[in-house]
Amino acid sequence: MDNSQKTTSTRYRIVIMLAVSMLSLCFIFVYGFLMDAGAYDANFKAKNLSPSLAHLFGTDWLGRDMLSRTIKGLSTSIVIGIVASSISAVMAVVLGTAAATLGKKTDMVITWVIDLFMSVPHLILIMLISIACGKGLMGVLIGVAVTHWTSLARVIRAEVLALKNSQYIGVSRAMGKSNIWIARKHIFPHIFPQFIVGLVLTFPHAILHEASVTFLGFGLSPEQPAIGIILSESMRFLSSGMWWLAVFPGLVLLLVVMLFDAIGETLRILANPTTAHN
Repeated sequence: MDNSQKTTSTRYRIVIMLAVSMLSLCFIFVYGFLMDAGAYDANFKAKNLSPSLAHLFGTDWLGRDMLSRTIKGLSTSIVIGIVASSISAVMAVVLGTAAATLGKKTDMVITWVIDLFMSVPHLILIMLISIACGKGLMGVLIGVAVTHWTSLARVIRAEVLALKNSQYIGVSRAMGKSNIWIARKHIFPHIFPQFIVGLVLTFPHAILHEASVTFLGFGLSPEQPAIGIILSESMRFLSSGMWWLAVFPGLVLLLVVMLFDAIGETLRILANPTTAHN
Protein backbone atom coordinates (compact mmCIF):
# COMPACT_ATOMS: atom_id res chain seq x y z
CA MET A 1 0.00 0.00 0.00
CA ASP A 2 1.50 3.31 -1.08
CA ASN A 3 1.45 6.54 0.92
CA SER A 4 -1.63 7.97 -0.84
CA GLN A 5 -3.66 4.83 -0.06
CA LYS A 6 -2.50 4.90 3.56
CA THR A 7 -3.48 8.57 3.81
CA THR A 8 -6.93 7.85 2.35
CA SER A 9 -7.44 4.92 4.72
CA THR A 10 -6.42 7.03 7.73
CA ARG A 11 -8.81 9.81 6.72
CA TYR A 12 -11.67 7.34 6.37
CA ARG A 13 -10.99 5.97 9.86
CA ILE A 14 -10.86 9.48 11.29
CA VAL A 15 -14.11 10.49 9.59
CA ILE A 16 -15.85 7.28 10.70
CA MET A 17 -14.67 7.80 14.29
CA LEU A 18 -15.91 11.38 14.21
CA ALA A 19 -19.28 10.38 12.75
CA VAL A 20 -19.87 7.54 15.23
CA SER A 21 -18.96 9.73 18.20
CA MET A 22 -21.18 12.60 17.12
CA LEU A 23 -24.14 10.33 16.30
CA SER A 24 -23.85 8.61 19.69
CA LEU A 25 -23.85 11.92 21.55
CA CYS A 26 -26.72 13.28 19.45
CA PHE A 27 -28.77 10.16 20.20
CA ILE A 28 -28.21 10.49 23.96
CA PHE A 29 -29.03 14.19 23.89
CA VAL A 30 -32.16 13.96 21.70
CA TYR A 31 -33.52 10.85 23.44
CA GLY A 32 -33.01 12.40 26.87
CA PHE A 33 -34.43 15.76 25.82
CA LEU A 34 -37.60 14.20 24.36
CA MET A 35 -38.04 11.67 27.17
CA ASP A 36 -41.32 11.89 29.06
CA ALA A 37 -41.04 12.45 32.82
CA GLY A 38 -43.09 9.31 33.39
CA ALA A 39 -40.19 7.19 32.15
CA TYR A 40 -38.27 7.82 35.37
CA ASP A 41 -41.14 8.32 37.83
CA ALA A 42 -41.29 6.40 41.10
CA ASN A 43 -42.83 2.93 41.01
CA PHE A 44 -42.79 1.30 44.43
CA LYS A 45 -43.86 -2.05 42.97
CA ALA A 46 -40.53 -2.28 41.12
CA LYS A 47 -38.06 -0.85 43.65
CA ASN A 48 -34.54 -2.21 44.24
CA LEU A 49 -34.57 -4.46 41.18
CA SER A 50 -31.23 -5.64 39.84
CA PRO A 51 -30.43 -5.26 36.11
CA SER A 52 -32.69 -7.35 33.86
CA LEU A 53 -34.25 -7.25 30.40
CA ALA A 54 -37.12 -5.17 31.77
CA HIS A 55 -34.76 -2.70 33.47
CA LEU A 56 -31.31 -2.86 31.89
CA PHE A 57 -29.73 -0.63 34.56
CA GLY A 58 -32.00 -1.86 37.35
CA THR A 59 -34.19 0.33 39.54
CA ASP A 60 -33.50 2.39 42.65
CA TRP A 61 -35.09 2.49 46.12
CA LEU A 62 -38.08 4.38 44.71
CA GLY A 63 -38.56 2.04 41.75
CA ARG A 64 -37.27 4.57 39.21
CA ASP A 65 -35.76 3.10 36.05
CA MET A 66 -32.03 3.82 36.21
CA LEU A 67 -31.47 3.68 32.44
CA SER A 68 -34.03 6.45 31.89
CA ARG A 69 -32.66 8.53 34.76
CA THR A 70 -29.11 8.10 33.46
CA ILE A 71 -29.94 9.17 29.90
CA LYS A 72 -31.98 12.13 31.15
CA GLY A 73 -29.14 13.17 33.46
CA LEU A 74 -26.60 12.88 30.64
CA SER A 75 -28.72 15.04 28.34
CA THR A 76 -28.76 17.71 31.06
CA SER A 77 -24.99 17.42 31.45
CA ILE A 78 -24.49 17.71 27.67
CA VAL A 79 -26.56 20.91 27.59
CA ILE A 80 -24.51 22.38 30.42
CA GLY A 81 -21.29 21.29 28.72
CA ILE A 82 -22.25 22.79 25.36
CA VAL A 83 -23.42 26.13 26.76
CA ALA A 84 -20.59 26.49 29.27
CA SER A 85 -17.92 25.45 26.75
CA SER A 86 -19.26 27.87 24.14
CA ILE A 87 -19.17 30.76 26.61
CA SER A 88 -15.67 29.79 27.74
CA ALA A 89 -14.38 29.49 24.18
CA VAL A 90 -15.76 32.90 23.21
CA MET A 91 -14.23 34.44 26.35
CA ALA A 92 -10.90 32.81 25.49
CA VAL A 93 -10.90 34.21 21.94
CA VAL A 94 -11.87 37.73 23.05
CA LEU A 95 -9.45 37.94 25.97
CA GLY A 96 -6.62 36.08 24.22
CA THR A 97 -6.88 38.36 21.19
CA ALA A 98 -7.14 41.45 23.38
CA ALA A 99 -4.03 40.46 25.34
CA ALA A 100 -2.04 40.09 22.13
CA THR A 101 -3.25 43.23 20.35
CA LEU A 102 -4.16 45.94 22.87
CA GLY A 103 -0.75 46.71 24.30
CA LYS A 104 1.47 45.64 27.18
CA LYS A 105 -0.76 46.92 29.98
CA THR A 106 -3.78 45.01 28.72
CA ASP A 107 -1.59 41.96 28.19
CA MET A 108 -0.29 42.18 31.78
CA VAL A 109 -3.78 42.50 33.25
CA ILE A 110 -5.26 39.60 31.25
CA THR A 111 -2.22 37.41 31.91
CA TRP A 112 -2.52 38.18 35.63
CA VAL A 113 -6.22 37.19 35.56
CA ILE A 114 -5.35 33.95 33.77
CA ASP A 115 -2.68 33.13 36.36
CA LEU A 116 -5.13 33.98 39.15
CA PHE A 117 -7.80 31.63 37.81
CA MET A 118 -5.29 28.85 37.21
CA SER A 119 -3.79 29.17 40.69
CA VAL A 120 -7.09 28.15 42.34
CA PRO A 121 -8.21 24.49 42.02
CA HIS A 122 -10.94 24.25 39.41
CA LEU A 123 -13.43 22.40 41.57
CA ILE A 124 -13.16 24.80 44.50
CA LEU A 125 -13.51 27.82 42.23
CA ILE A 126 -16.60 26.36 40.53
CA MET A 127 -18.14 25.58 43.92
CA LEU A 128 -17.55 29.13 45.18
CA ILE A 129 -18.99 30.70 42.03
CA SER A 130 -21.95 28.31 42.06
CA ILE A 131 -22.74 29.19 45.68
CA ALA A 132 -22.40 32.90 44.96
CA CYS A 133 -24.85 32.55 42.05
CA GLY A 134 -27.42 30.63 44.08
CA LYS A 135 -26.41 27.11 43.02
CA GLY A 136 -28.87 25.25 40.82
CA LEU A 137 -28.60 25.02 37.03
CA MET A 138 -27.67 28.68 36.54
CA GLY A 139 -25.04 28.63 39.29
CA VAL A 140 -23.32 25.55 37.87
CA LEU A 141 -23.52 26.93 34.34
CA ILE A 142 -21.89 30.22 35.32
CA GLY A 143 -19.30 28.49 37.48
CA VAL A 144 -18.22 26.10 34.75
CA ALA A 145 -18.33 28.76 32.02
CA VAL A 146 -16.08 31.33 33.72
CA THR A 147 -13.43 28.85 34.85
CA HIS A 148 -12.58 26.95 31.64
CA TRP A 149 -11.36 29.70 29.32
CA THR A 150 -7.83 30.20 30.63
CA SER A 151 -5.92 27.45 28.78
CA LEU A 152 -7.49 28.25 25.42
CA ALA A 153 -6.91 31.99 26.00
CA ARG A 154 -3.18 31.33 26.39
CA VAL A 155 -3.14 29.36 23.13
CA ILE A 156 -5.04 32.09 21.27
CA ARG A 157 -2.77 34.79 22.71
CA ALA A 158 0.36 32.92 21.56
CA GLU A 159 -1.10 32.36 18.07
CA VAL A 160 -2.08 36.02 17.63
CA LEU A 161 1.33 37.22 18.86
CA ALA A 162 3.00 34.99 16.29
CA LEU A 163 0.66 36.23 13.56
CA LYS A 164 1.35 39.89 14.33
CA ASN A 165 4.98 39.44 13.29
CA SER A 166 4.24 37.38 10.17
CA GLN A 167 5.29 38.65 6.77
CA TYR A 168 1.88 38.62 5.07
CA ILE A 169 0.34 40.77 7.80
CA GLY A 170 3.21 43.21 7.41
CA VAL A 171 2.49 43.33 3.67
CA SER A 172 -1.21 43.96 4.38
CA ARG A 173 -0.34 46.85 6.68
CA ALA A 174 2.00 48.29 4.05
CA MET A 175 -0.86 48.14 1.56
CA GLY A 176 -2.97 50.29 3.88
CA LYS A 177 -5.33 47.60 5.13
CA SER A 178 -7.16 48.41 8.37
CA ASN A 179 -6.83 46.42 11.60
CA ILE A 180 -10.41 45.19 11.22
CA TRP A 181 -9.68 43.94 7.69
CA ILE A 182 -6.51 42.18 8.87
CA ALA A 183 -8.35 40.60 11.80
CA ARG A 184 -11.21 39.43 9.56
CA LYS A 185 -9.05 38.14 6.70
CA HIS A 186 -5.94 36.88 8.47
CA ILE A 187 -6.23 36.50 12.24
CA PHE A 188 -9.69 35.03 12.83
CA PRO A 189 -9.48 32.43 9.99
CA HIS A 190 -6.13 31.32 11.40
CA ILE A 191 -7.31 30.91 15.01
CA PHE A 192 -10.69 29.40 14.09
CA PRO A 193 -9.38 25.78 14.12
CA GLN A 194 -7.88 26.35 17.59
CA PHE A 195 -11.20 27.81 18.68
CA ILE A 196 -13.18 24.76 17.47
CA VAL A 197 -10.75 22.22 18.92
CA GLY A 198 -10.54 24.10 22.22
CA LEU A 199 -14.33 24.32 22.34
CA VAL A 200 -14.79 20.58 21.86
CA LEU A 201 -11.99 19.60 24.25
CA THR A 202 -13.58 21.77 26.94
CA PHE A 203 -16.79 19.69 26.82
CA PRO A 204 -15.52 16.69 28.82
CA HIS A 205 -13.96 18.95 31.46
CA ALA A 206 -17.20 20.89 31.80
CA ILE A 207 -19.31 17.71 32.09
CA LEU A 208 -17.02 16.11 34.68
CA HIS A 209 -16.84 19.29 36.75
CA GLU A 210 -20.62 19.72 36.64
CA ALA A 211 -21.06 16.12 37.82
CA SER A 212 -18.42 16.58 40.54
CA VAL A 213 -19.91 19.80 41.91
CA THR A 214 -23.42 18.29 41.85
CA PHE A 215 -22.11 15.13 43.53
CA LEU A 216 -20.73 17.26 46.38
CA GLY A 217 -24.07 19.04 46.81
CA PHE A 218 -23.15 22.43 45.35
CA GLY A 219 -24.72 22.03 41.93
CA LEU A 220 -28.09 21.01 40.55
CA SER A 221 -31.06 20.56 42.87
CA PRO A 222 -31.87 16.98 44.04
CA GLU A 223 -35.15 16.75 42.13
CA GLN A 224 -33.33 17.08 38.80
CA PRO A 225 -32.13 13.79 37.20
CA ALA A 226 -28.43 14.69 36.96
CA ILE A 227 -25.55 12.21 36.94
CA GLY A 228 -23.90 13.88 39.94
CA ILE A 229 -27.11 13.53 41.96
CA ILE A 230 -27.56 9.91 40.87
CA LEU A 231 -24.02 9.02 41.96
CA SER A 232 -24.35 10.96 45.21
CA GLU A 233 -27.61 9.24 46.15
CA SER A 234 -26.25 5.81 45.22
CA MET A 235 -23.47 6.03 47.84
CA ARG A 236 -26.00 5.33 50.60
CA PHE A 237 -27.04 2.02 49.05
CA LEU A 238 -23.75 0.49 47.89
CA SER A 239 -23.21 -1.22 51.24
CA SER A 240 -26.55 -3.02 50.81
CA GLY A 241 -25.40 -4.56 47.51
CA MET A 242 -27.15 -2.20 45.06
CA TRP A 243 -23.99 -1.76 43.00
CA TRP A 244 -25.85 -1.00 39.77
CA LEU A 245 -26.97 2.40 41.07
CA ALA A 246 -23.42 3.75 40.73
CA VAL A 247 -21.68 1.45 38.25
CA PHE A 248 -23.86 1.94 35.17
CA PRO A 249 -24.34 5.74 35.46
CA GLY A 250 -20.60 6.12 36.12
CA LEU A 251 -19.67 4.00 33.10
CA VAL A 252 -22.04 5.88 30.79
CA LEU A 253 -20.66 9.21 32.06
CA LEU A 254 -17.16 7.94 31.28
CA LEU A 255 -18.32 6.85 27.81
CA VAL A 256 -19.75 10.30 27.05
CA VAL A 257 -16.55 12.00 28.21
CA MET A 258 -14.48 9.64 26.04
CA LEU A 259 -16.71 10.36 23.02
CA PHE A 260 -16.22 14.11 23.45
CA ASP A 261 -12.49 13.56 23.86
CA ALA A 262 -12.40 11.43 20.69
CA ILE A 263 -14.20 14.17 18.73
CA GLY A 264 -11.78 16.80 20.02
CA GLU A 265 -8.73 14.67 19.25
CA THR A 266 -10.05 13.92 15.75
CA LEU A 267 -10.65 17.61 15.05
CA ARG A 268 -7.18 18.42 16.38
CA ILE A 269 -5.63 15.96 13.93
CA LEU A 270 -7.66 17.35 11.03
CA ALA A 271 -6.89 20.97 11.95
CA ASN A 272 -3.15 20.42 12.27
CA PRO A 273 -1.42 20.66 8.86
CA THR A 274 1.41 18.38 9.99
CA THR A 275 -0.96 15.52 10.89
CA ALA A 276 -3.95 16.02 8.60
CA HIS A 277 -2.11 14.57 5.60
CA ASN A 278 -0.33 11.71 7.38
